[in-house]
Amino acid sequence: MKGLEKLTFGILFMTAAFLWPSPLLAQQEGGEKPKPAARLYPPLLDIADNQQGADAVTQTMQPDNLPLIGVQNPTLGTQEVRHSYWVPAIEYTNDARSNSLNPAANSGWNTTSFVSADVSWLEDWSHSRLSANYSGGGFFSTDPILGNGQYHQLSSAFEIDRRKWQMLFVDQFSYLPQTAFGFGGATGLAMPGVTGTLAVPLPGLQSAYVPSQTILTTNGSRYSDASAVQLTYALNPRGSITLAGVYGTLHFVDSGNVNNNTEILNVGYNYAISRKDTVGLIYVFSAYHYPGNPQAIGDHVGQFVYGRKVTGKLALKLAGGPEVAEFRVAIGGSTQKIGGSGNATLTYAFVRSSLAVSYTHGLSGGSGVFTGSNIDLVSTTWNRQLTQIWNGSVKFGYAKNRQILSGSGLTPPNYDASVAGAGLSRPLGRTASLSLAYQAQIQGGNVPICRNLTCATNYTVHEVFVTFQWHTRPLVLR
Repeated sequence: MKGLEKLTFGILFMTAAFLWPSPLLAQQEGGEKPKPAARLYPPLLDIADNQQGADAVTQTMQPDNLPLIGVQNPTLGTQEVRHSYWVPAIEYTNDARSNSLNPAANSGWNTTSFVSADVSWLEDWSHSRLSANYSGGGFFSTDPILGNGQYHQLSSAFEIDRRKWQMLFVDQFSYLPQTAFGFGGATGLAMPGVTGTLAVPLPGLQSAYVPSQTILTTNGSRYSDASAVQLTYALNPRGSITLAGVYGTLHFVDSGNVNNNTEILNVGYNYAISRKDTVGLIYVFSAYHYPGNPQAIGDHVGQFVYGRKVTGKLALKLAGGPEVAEFRVAIGGSTQKIGGSGNATLTYAFVRSSLAVSYTHGLSGGSGVFTGSNIDLVSTTWNRQLTQIWNGSVKFGYAKNRQILSGSGLTPPNYDASVAGAGLSRPLGRTASLSLAYQAQIQGGNVPICRNLTCATNYTVHEVFVTFQWHTRPLVLR
C-alpha cells in the first residue's frame, strides 16, 4: 500500500504542476532578435510562429537533399540554422506499469523512476554539420525483476555536403532495460536529447538498417547499435549514385535471448525526373550472424524506389522488389527462400498538425527470439498543436514476426506485438517542459507465454508516464 500511496501522491503532484499557469508562457522564442554570438539566446533556428500557417513555415525551411535510396528516413526539410549551439538538460520520468517487464512474473502495479542528463549539440559549418542527441542516467524500480540500473541513448550524425558529393556518418546506440519498441511512450523519455524547439534535427535510420526489437517479451537489458557510412556522388544534374555500409548489433545481458550481428551493403542509382519527384534502383545485401549459433543468413534485395518531396509539406517514399534469403543451416529442409520485400514512408504537414506513417515488409534479424524472421512493421505518429502552449500526440505501432520457414505440416511460430498510446505536453516557462502519456503494450501469438505455473498466448501491459525536463538557455558556440 505504501508504494500505491506514493504513486498516487506523485501523479497528483505532477498533474498540479502540469496545470499551473506561468506568466512566462507568453514569451515566444521566435520573438527575440538575434544577439551577439557570445550572449545569444533563442532563436537559434529560424522557426515561424504557428499561427502564420504552413506557408510561412515552408519559407523558413531548407529542402531535404538526402538521397532517395539512402539509409535515412526522408524528411520535410530542415530549419535554417543561425548559430551552432549546445543545450544540457536534466530529466525525470515516472513510469507506472500494470505488471512486471518479465511476463513470467506477476507482480502487479509497479513504478520505475528514470533520472537522466540530456545533451543536444549542433555544430554547423559552411559545408558540413555535426549533430548529436544524448540521454543517459539511472532507473530505480519497485519491480523486483527489473530492480535498479542504468540506461543510455545516443543519436549522432556528421554530414559533409560538397558540390558533387555528399558523405554521411551516422550512429544510433541504446542500452535499455527493455525493448526499444514502445520505450518511453509519447514522452521525452522515448528520444535522446532535449525536446521542443531546441531539439537538434537528426533524421533517423530507416527501420531496415536498425536491429529489430519488436518482440515485447524478450528478457533483460540489451545493447543495440547501428553505425552507417554513406557516400553519394552526382554524375550529372539529375543522376547520382549512392553507396552505403551499415553494421548493427543487438546483444542481451541476460541469457535466454538470441544475440545477432548484421552487416549491410547497399548500392543504387537516384534520378530526378522533376524538381519534386525522384526514382531509383537499389540493391541491398544483408548478412545476419548469431554468436554461438551456427546459423547465418545472406539476404539479397533488389527494389525500385519512388519518392516525392514538397518542402515543409510532404515527404513520400515507396519501394518494392524481390528478396532471396540463403541459409547456412537448412530451415525446414530448405537452404533458400524467395519472396518479396517492400517499404513505404509518408510524412505530411497540415497547418497545425503533422502525420508520419511507415511500413516495412521483409527479413529481419529475429528481434532476440528467432535466428531471422519475416517481419511486417507499421508505425504511425500524429502530432497536433492544440493551443498556443498545449501539444498532443497519438502513436501506434504494430509488428508481426514469423519464423522464416518451418517443417512440412507445421505452423511456424509467430508473435504479434502492438503499442498504442497518446500524450499531452506543454512548456513551463522558457527552460522547462512537462508531458503526460498513456500507453498499452499488447502481444499475442501461437507461442505460449508462461507466468508462474500458468501459460497463455497473450500479454498486456498498461503504462502511465509523467516526464519533467529542465534545460539551460542554449549555449552558443559561434
